[in-house]
Amino acid sequence: MDPAAAVPDETANDYDRFAEEYAAENEHGLVNAYYERPAMTALAGDVAGRRILDAGCGSGPLTAALRDRGAVVSGVDASTGMLALARRRLGADADLRVADLRDPLPFADGAFDDVVASLVLHYLEDWGPTLAEFRRVLRPGGRLIASVDHPFVAYTIQEPRPDYFATTSYTFDWPLGGQLVPMRFWRKPLHAMTDAFTAAGFRLTAVAEPQPDPAARDLFPDSFQALADSPCFLFFVVEAPQPPGRANG
Repeated sequence: MDPAAAVPDETANDYDRFAEEYAAENEHGLVNAYYERPAMTALAGDVAGRRILDAGCGSGPLTAALRDRGAVVSGVDASTGMLALARRRLGADADLRVADLRDPLPFADGAFDDVVASLVLHYLEDWGPTLAEFRRVLRPGGRLIASVDHPFVAYTIQEPRPDYFATTSYTFDWPLGGQLVPMRFWRKPLHAMTDAFTAAGFRLTAVAEPQPDPAARDLFPDSFQALADSPCFLFFVVEAPQPPGRANG
C-alpha cells in the first residue's frame, strides 16, 4: 500500500465499485477468513438465540457465521452492492438494510443483545455518534465486539508517520482483483479508542491481539508467519452496563 497516494474523498471507500472482488478476498483470504473473522466469532462466544446487529456487514460472511451458530442477525451496510451480495448469500428473507454508520440506525432502543463492527470504525474520523447509536440499540448488558486496524500498522508501518497522538487520515491505492481501488482510513492512538468507548457509556471488558488460525499455515506458507509475528488488527469487547441493582441477563 502507498498511503501517500492522493485519493479524492468522493472516490475513496466506494465498495460498490469493487464489491465482487472484495467479497471474494474476504471469503477466502488469509487476513479475513483465517484471522479476523475467526477472532470475531471466538470473542462472541455462544451466540445461540442472541439478537445481533452486524454493523457494516458487507457481503455477509460474519452474518452467516453468527447465524450458523444460532444467532438472529440483522445487517446494515452503506454499500448497496455489498448488500446485494449479502442477500444472495443469506436469502431473500434476511434482515439487511442500507445504512450509513454516521447516521441514526433504523432500529428501536435495546433491540439487540450484541453489535459486531468488523473493520468499520477506522473509516470514521469521529466515533462518537456511531458508538452512541450502538449503545442505544443495545439492551442493558449487551456487548459491542469490534475490530479495527491496529495502531502498530497505522503508525509504524504506514508512511508517512504522523504524530502518534493526533487523529489523522491516510489514503492509499489498494491492489484488489487486478485493479487499484482508492481507500481512506483514520488512525487513532489507543487511548483515543478506549476513551471513545468510555464516553459512549461502554465498559471495556476485553482487548485482544489474536493469532491467525494455525490451519492457514499450510494454505498460505509465504505470508502466514508474517501475520503471526506482527499484529494486524486490534479487537475490543465492550459492554453496555446494567442499571444499578440489576443482574446481567
